[in-house]
This record gives sequence, C-alpha cells and structure tokens, in this order.
Amino acid sequence: MSKRRTLRELVTKVLFQTDFRPNDFQEILGDVTEKIKGNDLKSEVERYAKNIWENKERIDSIISSHLLNWDFDRVSFIERSILRLGTYELVYEKDIPIEVTLNEMIEIAKKYGEDDSGKFVNGVLDKIAKTETPKEKYEI
Repeated sequence: MSKRRTLRELVTKVLFQTDFRPNDFQEILGDVTEKIKGNDLKSEVERYAKNIWENKERIDSIISSHLLNWDFDRVSFIERSILRLGTYELVYEKDIPIEVTLNEMIEIAKKYGEDDSGKFVNGVLDKIAKTETPKEKYEI
C-alpha cells in the first residue's frame, strides 16, 4: 500500500473514532499516531487530521450542501469520515490532483463501507470537486 493510501486510511480512522468521541480528538489522534513508525507519515497524519478538525464546520457545510435528498446526520460514520477527508483534500490540499482524491476516496469507501459506499462517495465528491475546488487544481 502506498504511503498516501496509508495516510488517508489512518486519517479516516481518526475521523471515524472522533464521531463517537468528539471530545477526545487529541487522545484519538495520539492513539493512532503512536503506532506509526515513520516521522514523515506521523506528521502528515497529524497535519491532515488537525486541519480537518479545525475546518470541520466548513467541511460539513460543504458536504451537506451537496447531499441531494439526504440529511448529513443520516450518512454513516465511515462515509462521513471519508467525505470529510475527500472534501478537505479537494478544497485545501493544493498539490493533489482532483482525480487522485476521487479515486482514493472511492477505494477507501469500497474497503471500509457498505456495498454502495463507493458510488455514494463518488457522487458527492464529484459535485464538490466541480463547485468547490480552487481553479488552480484543474491545472495539475
């Protein structure tokens, strides 16, 4: 598995657990990162998770506005975690191509979610990519 995929899966785990224990973000992040061997990967997981946590309201608002006939609270915790990560990458990470983010989130959704999770995540993130992604990202 690539370093990027490992990063994304670890961040997804932090976000997923935080939905159950929202007051324990630092503890959950510490539990996940203490098992990481490389310092580069550990610092990237921490950076991603903290940035998502700090921008969670805006990220959740973006996701909610792109859910058709669906309420954000009805989205499963795993899909919600993957959508938060994907939205974060699309909107905030300037050097990751849109297609890479979409593909990675679909694969993670297929691995951890329900049978239709990949399609659901793809549909929502595709809409977000078309409306929320900074224009510079279309050039990478």
